[in-house]
Amino acid sequence: MTFSVQCWHWLALGLLLVGAELIVPSFTLFWFGLGAGLTGLLLLLFPGLTLTAQLALFALFSASCTIFWFRVLKPRMADRSTAGMAREAIVGELALVIKGTTRPQDKGRARFTVPLLGSEEWPCICTESLQAGDQVRVTGIEGHVLTVEKQ
Repeated sequence: MTFSVQCWHWLALGLLLVGAELIVPSFTLFWFGLGAGLTGLLLLLFPGLTLTAQLALFALFSASCTIFWFRVLKPRMADRSTAGMAREAIVGELALVIKGTTRPQDKGRARFTVPLLGSEEWPCICTESLQAGDQVRVTGIEGHVLTVEKQ
């Protein structure tokens, strides 16, 4: 298989568009770059494609990649933030203590792997003293402070 000049042009355009995504981080140029790259690779198999066919393939590949992103991939990667969630949904969540307490009922600080009500870190109180690194489970909320118990 030999690379035609047109094949190189499509591959170079694809790389330029994907590289431009680093400068203009809109995550749209990437799909056009992927479409150009796929068109260039298809030219390896069918080197006699006309320019009209190449442009049509570029448009088809770019649109298909964009639609695939918005309809399939992006919904699967939806924000797992629980901002606005009900109080009952928070109870039972696990967190890691990042600021311990010396006495029971002192305020410590806990960090969650997934943000709860829009924040990864929350002040917390416990009936026992807490040390950094302890794992705790949320038992309730009092104002803006979580009540937790050691695990």
